[in-house]
Amino acid sequence: MTALLELKQRIKNFYGQYEMYFQPLLKFILGLVYFLWINQSMGYMAELDNIFIVLILALICSILPSAVMVFAGCVLMVGHCYALGIDVAAFMLVLILFMMILFLRFSSGKNIVMVLTPLSFAANLPVLLPIGSGLLSSAISAFPAGCGVIIYYFISFLRANAQTFQGSDMEVMERLTMMADGMVANREMWITVIAFIGVILLVNLIRTRSFDYAWRIAIVVGGVTYVLIMLGGGFYFGVQIEVVPLIIYTVVTVLIGIVLEFFVFGGDYTRTERLEYEDDEYYYYVKAVPKAAVTTSERNIKKINGSSSREERRAEESVVSFSEPIFQGEERPRKAKKRKAEDEMPVMRNNDIDDIDFEKKLEESLRDL
Repeated sequence: MTALLELKQRIKNFYGQYEMYFQPLLKFILGLVYFLWINQSMGYMAELDNIFIVLILALICSILPSAVMVFAGCVLMVGHCYALGIDVAAFMLVLILFMMILFLRFSSGKNIVMVLTPLSFAANLPVLLPIGSGLLSSAISAFPAGCGVIIYYFISFLRANAQTFQGSDMEVMERLTMMADGMVANREMWITVIAFIGVILLVNLIRTRSFDYAWRIAIVVGGVTYVLIMLGGGFYFGVQIEVVPLIIYTVVTVLIGIVLEFFVFGGDYTRTERLEYEDDEYYYYVKAVPKAAVTTSERNIKKINGSSSREERRAEESVVSFSEPIFQGEERPRKAKKRKAEDEMPVMRNNDIDDIDFEKKLEESLRDL
């Protein structure tokens, strides 16, 4: 367990150090996978089914907000629908505008969930999206999740009836009626929408409670709720649901959710503290759950050998000292010479002064005058 906590801490430190590089990279990868999925699922217009266009769109979305990715995906879908007919493109455009006006405008900060929803279906792990959204996002993410389910099933409907729309001589009203019936009468789609919305709301409700192990309980309850809604809805509306793959994928999703809880939350409930505070107006009852973390030791190893010590000595010898001459042949300052000359001059002592006859010297001086 300690090794896993150290790995988690190192990953968090590494991501925090290079976060400004990881975020554009992750957005680029997400946009690339999303646009490739659209071209693979639709691909009716050859001009848009081009890897260079996909790369350019993904690169643009990597440096712009996530709303640009949602907008670019919608434009790409409408463009492919236009290859099937202008009425199909108009139906897709009206459907997207309808969802934006009624639902997506309330969840502008969470609309990236609409991009992740069809990708979860493509990975055969659809329940991973509602559980992950309930854990990492808010309850408002149920709006883009439901819209993403509708978009996925409509694209699946177009893929199943592409030959009918391309080679038939049906009138416009018949084609519009066929698409409307394909949306409204698709009971599996509405069961999935209800399951997604119910799981997101339930997981988010349990995750935000204050009891112990709320995240893990929310993950398990979300997985069980998704299976019950899908099986119950399929039995009630007479929709055939594959039970074994549904249970297997749900169990895999629950395991992934537990791993996600370890890396994102990771609370240590064994050291939970309940505190009480009060001020002039309120009483505060606080439950503090410390994070499960360990301190990672960083080691700095300094290699010492003979060559490095010689280089250090050379560096010390090359340091200039202002108290010594810079050049080798330079003499000492002149003050030192002067001092030496003064030291060599004879010094007159007191005994020599006493031996001088000043009277005799004075008489000799007067005689000379």
